[in-house]
Amino acid sequence: MCLAIPAKVEALLDYDQATVEVGGVRSKISLSMIDGVEVGDYVIVHVGHAITRLDVEEAERSLELFRELADTIGASTDALYPRVS
Repeated sequence: MCLAIPAKVEALLDYDQATVEVGGVRSKISLSMIDGVEVGDYVIVHVGHAITRLDVEEAERSLELFRELADTIGASTDALYPRVS
């Protein structure tokens, strides 16, 4: 399964690189697949590459869904390991 997540661009670096932040975690990613990214933009990151830019509202909705999923998983081990009968 692949998972691409919204991340906020914090800094633009040399060689089409950027620093992004998601949930307090900062990572260095490649911007080589999209043009015109600026600090403050949200991008979808997949395996270390920004693959598209998102508007702020869409990014915030997606991040809220990820938070809700994390809360659900954290509240129940059955969410991770469903019982098989």
